[in-house]
Amino acid sequence: MPLVDLRQTPLRELNRSLHALKADTNETHWTVRNPDGRHAVAAGLALPVAVEIDGHVGYYCAGMIAEAQVVINGNAGVGVAENMMSGFVHVRGDASQAAGATAHGGLLVIDGNAAARCGISMKGVDIVVKGSVGHMSAFMAQSGTLAVLGDAGEALGDSLYEARLYVRGSVTSLGADCIEKEMRPEHVAQLAEKLAAAGLSGEVDPSAFRRYGSARRLYQFHVDNAGAY
Repeated sequence: MPLVDLRQTPLRELNRSLHALKADTNETHWTVRNPDGRHAVAAGLALPVAVEIDGHVGYYCAGMIAEAQVVINGNAGVGVAENMMSGFVHVRGDASQAAGATAHGGLLVIDGNAAARCGISMKGVDIVVKGSVGHMSAFMAQSGTLAVLGDAGEALGDSLYEARLYVRGSVTSLGADCIEKEMRPEHVAQLAEKLAAAGLSGEVDPSAFRRYGSARRLYQFHVDNAGAY
């Protein structure tokens, strides 16, 4: 399987090679060494191939992928898995701001912490953060799930639509129109499924989480809510 050292091979050449793969390729597992914080590694990959990156990456790693699996053995910069359509992204360190932003599907797992705006405007992705998330996480989140094993910062779920947020730790504050909701059996079952997909089956009790969602007061303009818009 291909091994690419980004200290010797230009990043543009790596991404060009990944984009040129055919559906019947037998080059299904790529290893990338020495990313050294480069941006957009494996962005736009739209085939069911695996890319394992040994080291830290910069902005938008695995952005816009579909079907692919990307594992980052390090930390990720801004916008990891941004606008992901499907597939799997695993950050085995911490993630910077806007992890999983606008992502439509797939699963994003972050072993460490995620900074501000994790899951901003998410549109169907499932995100599991084993650490904590920063302020404004799930801002304008439309659908999908965000599960946080640690704590959540200020204004969680601000202007939330129909995404489901699960937090095991404390929440500093909730954003506009986000409220705590009852954790019913169907939600425990859903969360258990997401945790199992993230490799946490039997390790984490889904009933220990609290659920947050939209109060649905901001769907249409109402003058009494003008200050919240």
